[in-house]
Amino acid sequence: MKIVVNLDVMMARRKMSLGELAQRVDITMANLSILKNNKARAIRFSTLEAICAALDCQPGDILEFVPDGEGEP
Repeated sequence: MKIVVNLDVMMARRKMSLGELAQRVDITMANLSILKNNKARAIRFSTLEAICAALDCQPGDILEFVPDGEGEP
């Protein structure tokens, strides 16, 4: 099982660039990119809260639980 970060989907829906979101959330583009590309091992609630506020969404819109075996060819 794993948690998948769908940040790129929400950014596309809101027509927001990585740079714009990084500026609004006050996080480096490098750290935001790590999160966007599912390379992050953790996220602070304060960061998640800021991202949700900037994108006007809920944490469940960004984070998705994928059980073992699903989504694999």
